[in-house]
Amino acid sequence: MTLDIMMPFYGRFDHFREAVQSVLAQRDPDWRLVIVDDVYPDPAPGEWAAAIDDPRVHYRRNATNLGVGGNFRECVRLIENDRAVLMGCDDRMHPEYVGRVRDLVLTHPDASIVQPGVEVIDSEGAVHHPLADRVKGLLRFGGHGPRSYGGEKLAASLLRGNWAYFPSIAWRADDLRRFGFRPGFEVVQDLDLMLEIIMHGGSMLLDDEVVFSYRRHAGSVSALTGPDGAKFAEERRLFDETATRMRALGWPKAARAARHHLTSRLNALSELPAALRAHDPAGRRALLHHAFAR
Repeated sequence: MTLDIMMPFYGRFDHFREAVQSVLAQRDPDWRLVIVDDVYPDPAPGEWAAAIDDPRVHYRRNATNLGVGGNFRECVRLIENDRAVLMGCDDRMHPEYVGRVRDLVLTHPDASIVQPGVEVIDSEGAVHHPLADRVKGLLRFGGHGPRSYGGEKLAASLLRGNWAYFPSIAWRADDLRRFGFRPGFEVVQDLDLMLEIIMHGGSMLLDDEVVFSYRRHAGSVSALTGPDGAKFAEERRLFDETATRMRALGWPKAARAARHHLTSRLNALSELPAALRAHDPAGRRALLHHAFAR
């Protein structure tokens, strides 16, 4: 099983270099890396990537900037194998990542979504445990070893708080092509995709063995769109739509989780200090609306 590692690029050169080097360091050699440069203004990262002497590494530069969602859709278009990862250009794979994913897929071939174990690192690469990730740990299903979930139970859990780590997930390529990333969702596109797969009968395999480092830092899309309320407007649209669809499916617990979206409301409140410091009244109003509107 060759694993396609799709890496949309637009960001810091040092983080990007670490991400690519972590792929090159995989102990299991059966992978293919495709870097899709979304017209990053500095040509140096692309020149470095294009010079890598490894036939498994492919570098492409878009003709025009496609934006976050557009570049993810371009990555999906370029997938060739049955399983694919949409890896962040600032994250790190541990050397065992590809091998562990291979083992999980071989032993659980019906899993649509494979979520391996993840640790969180900061901008400098040190392991840390910010509040958001401590909450994710509380919401995530407990247990030990690989375990499978699906249906309303999985949908309701993710709607209470999205504890998955999108850049670490190994997806079934056919699901990515079938459902893809909808225009208009750039911050919650991962949750939207997972819910679509789950509503169509797909399952998630959850594992504990840590083989991936997810970088949480102030330059991420989620962090940049928090204080002005933009990401919460996206979330609210998705929650409203999903509540209706869950009721139609006869999944009342998932519909309630979407309607209440408690952790999303609390997250909006946590962004208020930043909006106040930025003297952004529109952002403040958007955050308060998301936190308290019925």
